[in-house]
Amino acid sequence: MKKSVTIVILVFIVVAFAGAMYYLYQKNSEDPIVYQTEVPTKQSIVKKAVATGSILPLEEVLIKPNISGVIEEVFVEGGDYVKTGDLLAKIKVVPNLSALNDARDAIERARIDVENQKRNYDRQLSIFQRGVISKADLENAEVAYDQAKQTFKAANQRLDIIKTGTSKGYGNQANTLIRSTVSGMVLDVPVEKGNQVIESNNFNEGTTIASIADVEKMIFEGKVDESEVGKIKEDLPLEITVGAIEDQVFDAVLDYIAPKGVEENGAIQFEIKGTLTKQDTTFIRAGLSANASIILARADSVLALKEALVQFDDDTKKPFVEVEVGDQQFERKEVELGISDGIFVEVKSGISDDDKIKVWNNVEDEAGS
Repeated sequence: MKKSVTIVILVFIVVAFAGAMYYLYQKNSEDPIVYQTEVPTKQSIVKKAVATGSILPLEEVLIKPNISGVIEEVFVEGGDYVKTGDLLAKIKVVPNLSALNDARDAIERARIDVENQKRNYDRQLSIFQRGVISKADLENAEVAYDQAKQTFKAANQRLDIIKTGTSKGYGNQANTLIRSTVSGMVLDVPVEKGNQVIESNNFNEGTTIASIADVEKMIFEGKVDESEVGKIKEDLPLEITVGAIEDQVFDAVLDYIAPKGVEENGAIQFEIKGTLTKQDTTFIRAGLSANASIILARADSVLALKEALVQFDDDTKKPFVEVEVGDQQFERKEVELGISDGIFVEVKSGISDDDKIKVWNNVEDEAGS
């Protein structure tokens, strides 16, 4: 009995020893994990928020007529520079039959009144010469006669204005001559000879003859998402890139953030505006699409590290990196971080520019292990 127990124990020991040796053999046959390292670099880090939009004039003036009619001639085209008072177009008036009939009726009534007042004046003059009435009565008759003549003259001028848009004595003040109210570049002339135009009044904004703007004063107008609007504020610098102008960045200053957002495609967007710094060498056309990088923070020539190399303690949530102290031997060091651009992060303290930082989350190593 004792002999069989001894045999069982010996067999168990042999099997256990063989299993341990096999485990150690398998363990030693596996390829060891070799961690790569990277060193910090000195560079500038810029934290940005991006907005999309377009380049527009700071002030764009729409020139509209004060009289309805048909374009008889256009004197300018897009790209021309004009000054205040320069002639843009000429309108030929197409009389309204109802207004024309009323004007002619007013002339006839004014003519009848002139004849009546003249007879009355002649009668009063004859009576005055015989000493029957006072001079004051004669003067009243004379005033009534003069007023009747003035009304007749005004009625004729009214008819001329209805028929032609102007009258004798008005010269350059004629409504048929459309002139620029500001100086600048003509951006667009949406009418052509023969087009009918409508006057600007309280019930109709009127037909635009031309749009004029000072192209030396341009702004960026765009929109930012609600997730970014809380990070920005007025007077922040902007870097504007225009799709149609390669390899150039234009400086601007953020000077307007809309107080109310607008829903677009399920997201709330806030309008922003930024004034561009004058560019003497580059002409920027109005309406070009552009992107604006809003500079939230900037750090120049600082010690930087890839964000992927930074780890965070599970308990304290503090950042740390693993620094190589020997061949594939690493030591944990806590670091103080600064601003980040999403790829690189500023390291304020904890490591030096000579330290080799462990690449702990290398994708290729994880895929092959």
